[in-house]
Amino acid sequence: MQIIFGVIFHFIGGFASGSFYIPYKKVKGWSWESYWIVGGIFSWLIVPPLAAYLTIPNFAEIIRHTQGGILGLTYFFGVLWGIGGLTYGLGVRYLGVSLGSSVILGLCSVFGAIIPSIYYNFFPKAGKDTLTDMLNSSWGQLVLIGLLVCVIGIIVCGRAGALKSKDLADAKTNQAENSEFKIGLGLFVAIISGILSACFAFGIDAGKDMANEANEIWKSTHPGAGEFLYQNNVTYIIILWGGLTTNFIWCMILNARNKSFGDYTNKKTPLLSNYIFSALAGITWFLQFFFYGMGESKLGNGASSWILHMAFIILIANMWGLVLKEWKGVSKKTFATILTGIALIVLSILIVGYGNSIK
Repeated sequence: MQIIFGVIFHFIGGFASGSFYIPYKKVKGWSWESYWIVGGIFSWLIVPPLAAYLTIPNFAEIIRHTQGGILGLTYFFGVLWGIGGLTYGLGVRYLGVSLGSSVILGLCSVFGAIIPSIYYNFFPKAGKDTLTDMLNSSWGQLVLIGLLVCVIGIIVCGRAGALKSKDLADAKTNQAENSEFKIGLGLFVAIISGILSACFAFGIDAGKDMANEANEIWKSTHPGAGEFLYQNNVTYIIILWGGLTTNFIWCMILNARNKSFGDYTNKKTPLLSNYIFSALAGITWFLQFFFYGMGESKLGNGASSWILHMAFIILIANMWGLVLKEWKGVSKKTFATILTGIALIVLSILIVGYGNSIK
């Protein structure tokens, strides 16, 4: 039952992450940076401490007496992840929900599993696996094979994007509704996002002491109750402060550059609905990690939980891509190519997840 509940929680989290960008499509008359930061304020500043307040007694006290080095490293990974989150939004904007999410999350899942091993190869730490350990073990070799399959899948997705660009150029009737599709720029920011977005997993690991303390407090007051479902909620606060820092600075720069500060009070736009949809997107985004923490507490293996979470997001994002008809007007060859690329990415995630589960 532990495993079943863990999978269900990860599916709910994946559904939230794969769906969060949809409300943004209902925002009218605002620049991208305006609705992105409004949603971000909800997902990175307002909702995380509220979730912690509702689930972890004295969460502020846990943060207050945590070592500064732990808080600093957790925040630092949040800043790096924030860059990944920022470029995620741009990648989805330029590639679409389906292609953008597949490339970004495929990279994110694999790098999230392999980068820590490379780091610990140079800076060994007791209980942590190194790249050498991976090369000399069956589980590690599976992870590396998964990485190779992922790279192949991303190349195939890139090919599908190039074919889509050509198809749309040949079909003038579709150019208006696909005016933001930019394959070159989109793939560039998607690669950056895929690498840096993996830093969220590193932030969870860096702030594990806070989650462990929340877990111990829970167990002391609930004997025999098992692992605390919401233990990571306190860690999220610090990681997301880092993400807010990056995104807020960049969005303010874009507001100034594009002279879009007026969006927030522009009565010529549907202000109330714009704020509501942006807030809904931000809250939906946060729910992915709320349920991710619950799933991880049930499955136990952090790396495998991360991989499973990414797999569900890719599947949900591509479901939305079909619903939103992002591949409307493309040839059968193009559609078959993107389906093949997505299948390879999902396969790579399953290989990496299985490799981590048997170590």
